Amino acid sequence: MTKIHVTFKLHILDFKLHLQIMKTRAWKEIKDEVYGVKGTQRRDDLERESASFKMGLMIRKAREEKQMTQEALAIKVNKKRSFISRIENDGSNITLKTLYEIVETGFGGSVHIHIKI
Repeated sequence: MTKIHVTFKLHILDFKLHLQIMKTRAWKEIKDEVYGVKGTQRRDDLERESASFKMGLMIRKAREEKQMTQEALAIKVNKKRSFISRIENDGSNITLKTLYEIVETGFGGSVHIHIKI
């Protein structure tokens, strides 16, 4: 056996061992392990940030469906384009008033909020 064959066989063995060690896990399981279970401060912060991020994506999707640029939307709602960009990219620091302005004035849509207790 040549050196190339030996090295190749070792890499295959390493890969097989790696596959045996790896275990597919659900996203919820990873979040529980890394951020704690729901109800802990760190996990609740993650869930809020995730919701804000999703809201930003929804605003971007709606703007694109309306075939609007960020600049055009910003003009309609009397904001700066950079503000619209910031909302779309992380969804943070948006007030309900601004959300309503963007959706109603900017898109001609409506906002529906559900509260779970």
